[in-house]
Amino acid sequence: MAGVDVASMGLREAERDGDETVVFAEPARGVYRSAVVRDGRLAGATLVGDVRRAALLTRLYHEGVALPDDRAALLFDAPGDEDDPAALPGDLQVCNCNGVTKAALTEAVHSGCRTVGAAMEATRAGKGCGSCKPLVTRIVERAAGGKADEDPAADWYVPGVPMTKQQLMEAVRRLGLRSVSAVFAALAPAGREDARSKMGLASLLRMMWGGEYVDERDARFINDRVHANIQKDGTFSVVPQLKGGVTTPAQLRRIADVADKYEVPMVKLTGGQRIDLLGVRKEDLPAMWADLGMPSGWAYGKSFRTVKTCVGADFCRFGLGDSTALGIALEERYQGIEGPGKMKLAVTGCPRNCAEAYVKDLGVVAIEGGRWELYVGGAAGAHVRKGDLLATVSTSDEVVVLTGRFLQYYRETANWLERTYAWVPRLGIDHIRAVVVDDSEDIAARLDASMAASVAAYRDPWLERVEAATPGQFRASLPGQP
Repeated sequence: MAGVDVASMGLREAERDGDETVVFAEPARGVYRSAVVRDGRLAGATLVGDVRRAALLTRLYHEGVALPDDRAALLFDAPGDEDDPAALPGDLQVCNCNGVTKAALTEAVHSGCRTVGAAMEATRAGKGCGSCKPLVTRIVERAAGGKADEDPAADWYVPGVPMTKQQLMEAVRRLGLRSVSAVFAALAPAGREDARSKMGLASLLRMMWGGEYVDERDARFINDRVHANIQKDGTFSVVPQLKGGVTTPAQLRRIADVADKYEVPMVKLTGGQRIDLLGVRKEDLPAMWADLGMPSGWAYGKSFRTVKTCVGADFCRFGLGDSTALGIALEERYQGIEGPGKMKLAVTGCPRNCAEAYVKDLGVVAIEGGRWELYVGGAAGAHVRKGDLLATVSTSDEVVVLTGRFLQYYRETANWLERTYAWVPRLGIDHIRAVVVDDSEDIAARLDASMAASVAAYRDPWLERVEAATPGQFRASLPGQP
């Protein structure tokens, strides 16, 4: 199934007797459009599969303007509406994540940002969930006179090194560059370091060199330096690992005791089967991790996350496979493995999909006969996409091997920050299946060996909590704190 774009606002269905509902569905193309009208104004809309009307409907919804009598016209294209950026008002908020209007984008272009990337960088449009990028592109192209300039940096892996990913990896191998600073010195213009490139380079070098990678703390993102996820108020969240979402009474007591001891403002159960301790002070982090005595659930970073599971065959009458055991096995083997983007996984014990495996970067589904289906390239965030079927196998061991091989191929070929839901359609599921399952390029053994080397090089980063690497590593991060 191809990727599915979704846009929604307000009500999804009528709630009052006087509400009007307009619906169009085309199941063969995976297209669904609906609008809810209340008192002559748009009260909500849902678009699935074709979101070209999203900009217009969003404006109508937020502005609350009176609608035409022809309600069906809301759902279908007409000359001169949102497909033509000139028809959009200047104050239309194009990027809801960062509050960027059409006027701001147009002004950026007229000020010299002649490429889509430059305009996005200047305004921050498209730098959030990314769902507005098609509209941003059309507006920039219109403001640039019909066609934006070609961006020479569009194919660079990181902004500070003018090379594609493959060119960069070849140079790194040829020159034996094992640290971020060495890459800048050898490959960046005039040897200049670029802060925006450090995280991407560190991830790439760790993937390439494993235990030979030379770690430099200033190349780490703040989360990696203090082993917790920074929040917008400057506090942090601590997320102890619960393998496969499974815990014990003893672990729960320990987490509760730590939450009491350090006066944690909020304890939150997440959709990823984690327990978040939110609002933690930076200076408390080392002692908290020591008291917990548990590894992190990897709730941050561009890395392998936890594996979401259902209860599986042991405790569910519909279960066809032991999803919990397989999820734990995957998590124990690939925990902390880094990638160009975060990697979310799930294993569900039957096609009822309680663990949402169909919409993960890699999802495993138990089916009749003791077999497992592997789906890849799924997403359920700002983008919604059902994963493509990669393979059907007979054993859990095959699942573990193909998971590692798929993730390694993704790590080696995806762009920085490119999630699998964009990478899989870009390469094509047939090509990925041929390489990963059928070994059409005769690289399966190398992919397996490279992943095995990364697994062997894994070190529990939480051991660093015992002693601060620098005097200010765990210094209070909020003003006015001692």
